[in-house]
Amino acid sequence: MPAALKHLVDILQILIDMLMVGMVSVSALAAVGMSMQFMMIINVLMTLYVVGGNALISRFIGQGRKKRASALLYSLGIFAVFLSVFVTICGYFGSEYIYAIMGAAPDVVEQGGLYFKILSLGIVVIFIDTLLYNALSAAGDTKSSLYIKLVSAAINAFLNYVLIFGHYGFEPMGIEGAAYATVIAYCFNVAAYFILLKKPHSKLNIIPIIRIKDMIRVWHVGWSAALERGISSISFLFFVAIIAAYGTAELAGYQVGLRIEGIAFMPGFGFAIAATALVGQSLGAKDKERAYNMGIISGRVAYVFMGGVGVFLILFPEFLVSFFTQDKATIAVASYYLIFVGLAQIPLAIMFVYSGALRGAGATKITLKISVLSLWIFRLIPSYIAYKMGYGVVAIFIIMNVETLIKGIIYMYIYKKRLWLDTKV
Repeated sequence: MPAALKHLVDILQILIDMLMVGMVSVSALAAVGMSMQFMMIINVLMTLYVVGGNALISRFIGQGRKKRASALLYSLGIFAVFLSVFVTICGYFGSEYIYAIMGAAPDVVEQGGLYFKILSLGIVVIFIDTLLYNALSAAGDTKSSLYIKLVSAAINAFLNYVLIFGHYGFEPMGIEGAAYATVIAYCFNVAAYFILLKKPHSKLNIIPIIRIKDMIRVWHVGWSAALERGISSISFLFFVAIIAAYGTAELAGYQVGLRIEGIAFMPGFGFAIAATALVGQSLGAKDKERAYNMGIISGRVAYVFMGGVGVFLILFPEFLVSFFTQDKATIAVASYYLIFVGLAQIPLAIMFVYSGALRGAGATKITLKISVLSLWIFRLIPSYIAYKMGYGVVAIFIIMNVETLIKGIIYMYIYKKRLWLDTKV
């Protein structure tokens, strides 16, 4: 539950960002929304060390080897810093180009360039924050991350108010203020995590030992997860490009709807993280039956939470969207989106939790195949055909729902076959 609440705070922070940025302009709102898609690409590099690290750390903890897990965390941190330097350079100097190749309108490109250039300067703390949160979750500590995030979100919201609109002696900075607020909040997260890791009772500590053997094991799990995330992220960018081709209002409506839907995602993400940790720890303790049951229990709870939120999305879409924009065209698109995705929350819960359980077991090659084939065969290709045939953006949302349902069924079938329990890490 703390993991679900932490992710809920994550999405509320994003929603507050978009709410305040939406007061600047529709183009600024679309730019911030598109930046989330770019961060999906950046997440590919983080997946190289996060997914494999989670699987291995959870198994070490299950085996009672805290020092080995802590040494692995140190090695992963060094690796994360090196990767972040590369991403910072590319993001800072190529921000406007990234928006342009996505087909965004000139005003969105301008606003996006301003926003993402600043965000790129904080990539190193974003990488470290992601590593430390996932490592502690894999070790079984999700409460600390929740408390840190609550304070961080409050800092971010306050700085948004001060920097975007200009208060307490600051000049109004618009979308740039939102970027600065986000980076400063991440800096707080990392500082808080380091303080926590220095305490003896922490689930993990920082032990400056590099074990190449463990890093190779992380790589064996992580490369297929990163490839899956990479292909999925590129696929989602193509999907966003199809929606962007309909116009700025459609793009902004999709982005607003996606952020609101993220609230429904949170229980799924939270219980997926729980399933990843519990499955990995159970397999480390050589208890396969418990590992299987942990995923089943996590899934059932996620169905209830996400299904309940889905009903709310279906019943009150316009009310939810109206908090972020008053543009009628944007409200109409976002409302249609929320109605359709509200119907797909239970298949999404299945997908989140069971894929998380498989990754916790190290079965990332299975999730790679399912994700790539499903996205291209059942979502991207049909969406492109629908666009070329002149169908409206609502048709794209329907296709997206059908693909989600199919993927959920596939994950349920694979999970219940139990072959993934024998994966070697």
